Amino acid sequence: MSGRPMPCSPQEIGSLFLFEKLGPEQLGRLCAEGRVEGFDPGPVYAEGDPATCFYVMLEGTVVLSRRVGGDDVEVNRTSQRGVYAGAMQAYLEERVPQVYNNSMRVTEPTRFFVLPADTFASIMREWFPMAVHLLEGLFFGSKSTQRAIGQRERLLALGSLSAGLTHELNNPAAAAVRATATLRERVGKMRHKLRMISAGTYDRETLANLIEIQERTAERVAKAPVLGPLEAADREDALSDWLDEHGITEGWRIAPTFVQAGLDVDWLDRVADAVDEEILPGAVGWLSYTVETELLLDEIEDSTSRISHLVDAAKQYSQLDRAPFQVADVHELLDSTLVMLSGKIGQRIEVVKDYDRTLPRIPAYPAELNQVWTNLIDNAVSAMNGAGGDGGTLTVRTARHHDRLLVEFRDTGAGIPPEIRDRVFDPFFTTKPVGEGTGLGLDISWRIVVDKHHGSLQFESAPGDTRFQVLLPLTAPDPDDTPEEHA
Repeated sequence: MSGRPMPCSPQEIGSLFLFEKLGPEQLGRLCAEGRVEGFDPGPVYAEGDPATCFYVMLEGTVVLSRRVGGDDVEVNRTSQRGVYAGAMQAYLEERVPQVYNNSMRVTEPTRFFVLPADTFASIMREWFPMAVHLLEGLFFGSKSTQRAIGQRERLLALGSLSAGLTHELNNPAAAAVRATATLRERVGKMRHKLRMISAGTYDRETLANLIEIQERTAERVAKAPVLGPLEAADREDALSDWLDEHGITEGWRIAPTFVQAGLDVDWLDRVADAVDEEILPGAVGWLSYTVETELLLDEIEDSTSRISHLVDAAKQYSQLDRAPFQVADVHELLDSTLVMLSGKIGQRIEVVKDYDRTLPRIPAYPAELNQVWTNLIDNAVSAMNGAGGDGGTLTVRTARHHDRLLVEFRDTGAGIPPEIRDRVFDPFFTTKPVGEGTGLGLDISWRIVVDKHHGSLQFESAPGDTRFQVLLPLTAPDPDDTPEEHA
């Protein structure tokens, strides 16, 4: 938007702090190649448009805003003479996209000194060559450093996740190995017991009854109820007494297995009625091995299912076989991230899931949202475990917030001190000890949520109650129109 042309005074230009050290000849050139324009209340330029001009305010009030989702969020409002905005990186020329990084509007009649971007670039290079070299080095050096540290942070995160996943996989894998070894032993004993029974003088009907009892016992194991400690102890006592009364040795060892399988005294009475008294100890022993094999098979099934679940969670987390941009369920993404980070979360932190399962799937970059969840959960865990902390509660909540989807991470840590709250999203800023944090987690999260998903990332913090809130649109633009994350 163009303003009204106005006279340009070198003396007025020289009174601005940006130009106060320039000589008369330089100020004259600025007025000759630049211009003064007046603007009525309203927009001056829009975020994302080609950055064609460098603006320095002479008088008035300006408001700078950034586009977040469907809203313009005000980031600065000032009436200070000499503030500047617009094509501030024109001296970098084509090496970076020359677009306005924010929108600017004025709230009252305002005058600007306006310098075309190409003129600003040539003047900078001609008058301040050393400063330009230093600024270029700072700009590209920080980008390179950020990229290198970001890659290192991803490698460290991958190592941490791999260690956690390995630990989580080791437990069910070891349980399956133990159960398999025990199962082999029990099957061998069951074959031996069957051989002893079949070697006796038992008729075909008695053996058929034993087989039928075995089948019904296996079915009983599959439907065994979960008992409380007191009820389980009472049943064990009753079963031990029954086994002792019927002359069965080691009843104290067999009783807990029968209780776990859901067997009771009534069941054993039916077994005693179905077989002759002389073969009852052998029959009970054979059924004991049957129960143990069924329980061991259940344990192996649970262990292998746990391994499969962990592998699926890792696959979901990495999104290796998925398109980068897709319609995703945020709850699946959150669950896979929590599984991957379960080793780091540890036992001292309670995880509470408060999900609104009625929320729709949303268009997103799932792998990158998982990176956001990882960063926010990692920070919450550090806040609760660090500085002598003894754990706490991590609450992960989803909800609908107007026309957006809210994902909130709440921790019970010490909170964010007021003096640093304005800096938490700055690149390289971290409160973690040296060597433990790069200061890129929240910066990367911000760019993924705001720049790539057109959402917003904000937080509220008080001692014992810190909440990071991610707001994502329920609909998204075509992925080809979505800006790529900056390096």
